[in-house]
Amino acid sequence: MPDTRQSVHVGIALDVICAHSYLGYSRFTRAADRLRSEDVAVTVELLPFELAPGASTEGRPLLAVLEQTFGPEAAAGTASFAAHAALEGLRFEYGKAIATGTFEAHRLIASAALQHKAESMVERLFRAHFTDGLHIGDPAVLARLAAEVGVVMDSVPTGELHARLERVRRLGITGVPAFLIERLPPLVGSQSENTLFAVLKEAAQMNGEHHVR
Repeated sequence: MPDTRQSVHVGIALDVICAHSYLGYSRFTRAADRLRSEDVAVTVELLPFELAPGASTEGRPLLAVLEQTFGPEAAAGTASFAAHAALEGLRFEYGKAIATGTFEAHRLIASAALQHKAESMVERLFRAHFTDGLHIGDPAVLARLAAEVGVVMDSVPTGELHARLERVRRLGITGVPAFLIERLPPLVGSQSENTLFAVLKEAAQMNGEHHVR
């Protein structure tokens, strides 16, 4: 018999050094799991976005970079954000975090997607950066994280990732996270879990009605 389950496809543009991406992605995974428990198939495509295109992977203390960019009040802002995220089970250790370019991290995520492990890989990269204080611009660190998740690296050529980044820019995405849920208007920013769940459910129901016609 044909599969009559509802389904929804979601594209998520994010960067693994973006705190709002981490919070928003965490909320999305909870919302998606709730919908999956209702026998709705949720498929996810992770779209690459660089907060700082071409940034060095030399690695610098993140707090120092934020204070240089936003002023001395940046530390207080990160402490407030970390306390807020802790209420949702996320640990942000800004004092250990390392600012870096993320091109190779995105290439690793793309490689993981070919092996059906993108969601596990991106979660590990978020945690490595924000909780473990690992330098996710360092090839040796990326290799170690890939091995943890069981991902074979370098499946995606550099030129292909450049093309993917360009396609995301052409979609008009200028900030992340951005949730592209079927034909509904994009959601930008770290939306609440309930908002994401409601929109996912709406999209699944729209798809179900479309298939019935």
